[in-house]
Amino acid sequence: MSTDRLADLRAEISDLNQRLLDLVAQRIAKVGEVRALKAELGLPMFDPMREARMFEELVLRHAGGPLSEAEIRAIFRPIFEISLAHMEGRASGELRVSRLPGEPDRQIAIGDARLGGAIPPTIIAGPCAVESEEQIEAVARAVAALGFEFLRGGAFKPRTNPDSFQGLGIEGLHLLRAAADRHGLRVVSEVTGPRELEAMGGLVDLFQVGARNMANYELLKELGAARQPVLLKRSFAATLDEFLLAAEYLAKFGARDIALCERGIRTFERETRFTLDIAAVPLLKQKTALPLIVDVSHAAGRRDLVLPLAKAALAAGADGLMIEVHPFPEAALSDAAHQLSIEAFARFVEEMRATLSIRDDARFP
Repeated sequence: MSTDRLADLRAEISDLNQRLLDLVAQRIAKVGEVRALKAELGLPMFDPMREARMFEELVLRHAGGPLSEAEIRAIFRPIFEISLAHMEGRASGELRVSRLPGEPDRQIAIGDARLGGAIPPTIIAGPCAVESEEQIEAVARAVAALGFEFLRGGAFKPRTNPDSFQGLGIEGLHLLRAAADRHGLRVVSEVTGPRELEAMGGLVDLFQVGARNMANYELLKELGAARQPVLLKRSFAATLDEFLLAAEYLAKFGARDIALCERGIRTFERETRFTLDIAAVPLLKQKTALPLIVDVSHAAGRRDLVLPLAKAALAAGADGLMIEVHPFPEAALSDAAHQLSIEAFARFVEEMRATLSIRDDARFP
C-alpha cells in the first residue's frame, strides 16, 4: 500500500539523517586531530585557501548532480563553520566577528539573493517609511525594474520628535511584504524592540537594527537568539570597536548572518545631517569579514550628496549601498530632504553604471 511505502521512505530518510550526523561527527573528530597537529607545528588554525579549495572540489565532483553550487555551499558552509569553531576552541555555532589573517569576505544568502563579498555590489533601496500601498508599490516596481533584489521600508519608526510620524506598524509591514512579493524582492525593515520580533517573522527577510538601537543589548540578544539575518547600523556616537562589539552580541547569542551598516556619525559640521565616516569603510574591512553596507542617504541628509558619497563609499571598499527612494520626496512623511525620486534614482543608477564601467546588460551594481 502507498501508506506503507511512505512509512518505509520516511524510515530510510531517518536512517540517512543518522548516517549524515555520524559522518559529520567523524569529520569533527578529524578536525580535532588536525587542531592538535597544527598546534604542535605552530600553524594558523584557519586556512582560507583550503576552505576555498574544498568548495571547488565539492562543486566539481558534483557536476551534473541535482544540487546547484549555491545549494552545495549552503549545505557545507555551516559544517565548515562548526568545524572551524572546534578548531579554534570556540562554542559551536558562535560566529566570528573579527577577520582572521587571509580570510575572504563573507556572504549572506537570503533566498537566492546575496549580500556582501560580491561584484557588482548590493543595492538596498526604498522609502524611509511605508506610507501607503500606492507609495510602496511604485517604489518596489522601480527597484525591481532596475534589477535590484532588496526593498527597504520602515514600519516602526523611532523618531527624535515624539510628534513625528512613527510609521504604520504591522500594517506597513504587510504592505511592504506584499509589494516585495509581487516584484520578487527581499524585505529589509527595522526592528525597534524585542516584542516586535514575533510579529515581524515571515514578513521581513533582513532585520535592520537602527543607529538608536545599536546598544540596545536586550534587543540584540533576542534577535541573535532568533537566528534571523541582521543588518546592524552603527550608532552616530559609536566607535568602531563599540560597533563591532554590538555585532559580537548578535553572534554570541546565535546570529549566523550579520551585515554591518555605516551611516554617518555626529560631528561639529552642520552642512550635512551627519558626517559619513569614509575611513570607517577600509578600517572595518580590515577588522572583519562581515558584509559592509553604507547608508549614504542618512549620512548626507540631502539628496544632492547621495551620488558623490555613493561613489566614495564603493571606492573605499563597501560591499553595497542603502539608498532611500520615494515617489514624491517633497511630500514624504519622514526624511524628505534626502530621499531620491524614482526618476532621480534611475539617473543615479545610470551614473553609477557609467562610473563603474558596468555593461548595460549587467545587473547594477
